[in-house]
Amino acid sequence: MTALIGLLLLGLLLSTVVPRLLARARWVEREPVLALLVWQCLVVAVLLCCALGLLLAASAALPELRALVFRGAPYGVEAAYGLQDAEGWGRLSAAVLAAGAVQTVLALTREVRAAKATRARRRAQLASRAPELPESIDAARGRRERLVVLESVRPEAWSLPGPDSRLVVTTGAMRQLTDRELAAVLSHERGHVRARHHWLQQFARALASGFPGVGVFREFRDQVEELVELAADDRAARRHGRHTTALALAEMNLDRGVFGSCPPGLAQSPKRVDRLLAGRPRLTVPHRLRLTVVALCAPAAAVLLAVAPGLGSLL
Repeated sequence: MTALIGLLLLGLLLSTVVPRLLARARWVEREPVLALLVWQCLVVAVLLCCALGLLLAASAALPELRALVFRGAPYGVEAAYGLQDAEGWGRLSAAVLAAGAVQTVLALTREVRAAKATRARRRAQLASRAPELPESIDAARGRRERLVVLESVRPEAWSLPGPDSRLVVTTGAMRQLTDRELAAVLSHERGHVRARHHWLQQFARALASGFPGVGVFREFRDQVEELVELAADDRAARRHGRHTTALALAEMNLDRGVFGSCPPGLAQSPKRVDRLLAGRPRLTVPHRLRLTVVALCAPAAAVLLAVAPGLGSLL
């Protein structure tokens, strides 16, 4: 039972202490892509702790499953886990962890279905409001995403991800922005599509909605929503310049009042503009490599903790 207790304690540590440290880290805004990787490693490590803990708990509660899990294992490995005399604790832990696993699957299924329904509804609205270019003309552009122009006085742009992804821009945006600013806006939206940000957002929202009381999943969702925008901003800035991207972002949001008193959902726009104008340098390559290694150590630690008793019995 030592491995099971260790996994549960590690999951508790990763889900409480580490998110607070990440939230206070000053390098996150300078490296949003790396920050997304760190958050993903953290969440994967927490889920691994739960999944491996469920496997060990179920093995303790069910002798048949325990025989299947340790089939072919060298002599002494099964005894090293001490699962034979822990059926009571195993059943309780397995029940709690299994309920969490079912909740995760249900929440993810709901989120995926809702996202698909939303995309289908928006595609239907686009089909009725904006004609598409013929396939021959659109393919000649050499882009993987179709560009759709909507007639609207309000300057807006967004992307519809999926197998047949689209970049949508209004005539109001085309009139208000310069050519370079419009190119920066489209590059921003193209960054969302090509980085598959919608997959990460769906996963984060599913965890947050499935476990509203778990702080690490709630913080993960909030950080993903912010960091994907910063990552797309950086993509546009690398191609079209920070000042151009900042001006485009400001022009697109002037009519929404986000640079004064604004709703919480729009409050990050001024911060994004300030960040682009500040142009703080990226972390050095060795620093980025160190952070990457530390992030990868979290899921690796969960796996090593699970197999440690078996390895110890063989040494």
